[in-house]
Amino acid sequence: MVLLWTVCVCLCVFAPSLAMPVSRRHNPSRSKVLLVSFDGFRWDYDRDVDTPHLDAMARDGVKAPYVTPAFFTMTSPTHFTILTGKYIENHGVIHNMWFNTITSEKKPYYQTQFVNDWWDNGTVPIWISAQRQGLTTGSLHFPGTASTYQGESAEVSEVEPRFYNYSNETAWRNNVDKVMGDWFREKDLDFVSLYFGEPDSTGHKYGPDSPQRREMVKQVDRTVGYLRSSAERNGLTNHLNIIITADHGMTTIFRNGLVEEITLSKIKGFSFQDLVFHLVDYGPTGMLLPKEGRLEKVYNALKGAHPHLHVYKKEEMPSRLHFKNNDRILPIILWSDPGYVINGYFPVQVNKGEHGFDNENMDMKPFFRAVGPAFRKNLEVEPFETVNIYPLMCHLLDITPEPNDGHLDATRAMLISSVPEDKNSVRDVHTGVFIGLAAVAGVIFSTFVFIFISNVIKRRRSEQRNDNKGKTEECQTKEASF
Repeated sequence: MVLLWTVCVCLCVFAPSLAMPVSRRHNPSRSKVLLVSFDGFRWDYDRDVDTPHLDAMARDGVKAPYVTPAFFTMTSPTHFTILTGKYIENHGVIHNMWFNTITSEKKPYYQTQFVNDWWDNGTVPIWISAQRQGLTTGSLHFPGTASTYQGESAEVSEVEPRFYNYSNETAWRNNVDKVMGDWFREKDLDFVSLYFGEPDSTGHKYGPDSPQRREMVKQVDRTVGYLRSSAERNGLTNHLNIIITADHGMTTIFRNGLVEEITLSKIKGFSFQDLVFHLVDYGPTGMLLPKEGRLEKVYNALKGAHPHLHVYKKEEMPSRLHFKNNDRILPIILWSDPGYVINGYFPVQVNKGEHGFDNENMDMKPFFRAVGPAFRKNLEVEPFETVNIYPLMCHLLDITPEPNDGHLDATRAMLISSVPEDKNSVRDVHTGVFIGLAAVAGVIFSTFVFIFISNVIKRRRSEQRNDNKGKTEECQTKEASF
């Protein structure tokens, strides 16, 4: 009976694997993920331009009407939100620029990429999460690539050179070939992040409503088509999931006497002499560090000084913006309404398009597409926050995410795994279950037969021994009587 019990337990444990669909038991291909960002691609840029490849991607996969980035809606902070699943106050990359409030030193976007402790301040991007769990990763030109995180970096990486031409279409195709052919196919990487600096640069220079921006969107669309065909040429289509999105949108700036511009030096009662440090003249946002004892004076002078200027003490920032609970954030925060920028001593900005505004503004919202074996087809999902892209990517890679502010529930509907299996699939599973249970029953029946026969043989042998013993005793009795 001990043998029978052992057999039954083992069969109960392993029976489910007998019923598992063959495709799951014998699929050697791992799921790979490519994250692509086209900087500054606003959610509606495909509406005034013919974009056949983006349209095809939507038919073959998933589209969101728009996604909502984190605030400040700047390049480095919002990209790091995508990579970490954290709001900006929680990951700490609060601005495109590294700054030092003691020395008043500031570094522009490109140089800030190489300030390691600006990025490595307690939060690790998905590259590190994946590598710590046995996967291999790469990053090409993505903000944050140049840094190491707790001593680790992406296994394969490339940072764009200084004065890089972000609009060169030939370079774009070379980068796609590098990622698809070398990194994914030859090096067999599991995750890659790929960054393009357009249409952001064109939107800044010419404005989001310009013909130049529309031409750049056509270039983006051609690149999406080239990217998908490259995946097919390299045999990646069946196990590569591609997510294409952006960090923020873009809006037109009012100038040339059309509006009363925001210039802090012209505001009555405000003086730069009351500040230790400031970050203004970089678009629609700013931060101020008043001298000791002068916070209220600065705040009261600016609050309500211009109808399109919003002024907050750090602790009073709206919770929905998730931009107050970090030591790097300065005591006074400024941002302007769409169309306006914040000038310091006098206007120095010349961009016709800008970002950095409130993330609730529609012009700040980027686009989203996804295609691959894990995604449903021809589906438009509800808008969601970009903070939720990180847990989605972790799910696709089958890794455990680091603590983050996103949730897979926000994107689960776009996955094939969220759809009930069709009747044929259910029938296949039922057939597998039936076969598995039949095999179990057969083994159990054979075991019972074996035990039954063994008991019969033992019983007959015992009866023979008893008969022989009786005959021997009878003979001995007769011999004694003589």
